[in-house]
Amino acid sequence: MSKFKYVTKKEYQPVKQELINLINLVQDEVREYFTFRYDFIGSASRNMITIDEKSNIGYDFDINLRVNDDEENYTAQEIKEILINGFNKYNHLFKYDYCEDSKRVITIKVKDRTNSRILHSCDFAVVYDCDDGRQQYIHFNKTKQQYEWQYQPNGFSKIKEKVEEIKKNGFWQKVRDLYIEKKNNNNNPNKKSRSIFAEVISEVYMKYIEKDD
Repeated sequence: MSKFKYVTKKEYQPVKQELINLINLVQDEVREYFTFRYDFIGSASRNMITIDEKSNIGYDFDINLRVNDDEENYTAQEIKEILINGFNKYNHLFKYDYCEDSKRVITIKVKDRTNSRILHSCDFAVVYDCDDGRQQYIHFNKTKQQYEWQYQPNGFSKIKEKVEEIKKNGFWQKVRDLYIEKKNNNNNPNKKSRSIFAEVISEVYMKYIEKDD
């Protein structure tokens, strides 16, 4: 069984600051093509970063990169390649490896090669906020071997609304307790943290908020 615990802010804050410094360098590097904003999302935005003390994969950050390309001067592939090249130029300054490109994100990792473990990592998703409130992200279609913009799955915006209600009503500690419990009891390696979090939010909302409606 896993043994997850929360990473303290004191521990992850210096790493977070290094990521910000890295992103700032990349922003300057790609400015001739486009500008972009960034937001820490997921566990980092909620002070809920976890680490499994029994594993060798460390803890991770999730960041959205919002590229300003309203005129659509660049294809999804060009945007992702420009960003990857920008990060690869400066990753070594902060001991990160070269970027790994996957279906949804660009991943960078700091590795302890002596002990064959990952100390920490970061996943960057390239996103675009639509006028109708929905969000798209650059997806790599492995079957077609091409990059394309896709909409985030249904429920993306509803989670945010439920989180605000839970916090407003003082039940956030219930979320933290249930989240770490579910992570430690999760036996499905394909079940991502975001899915567990969505599940927790749904359960806490139904138990403590909806019952009072």
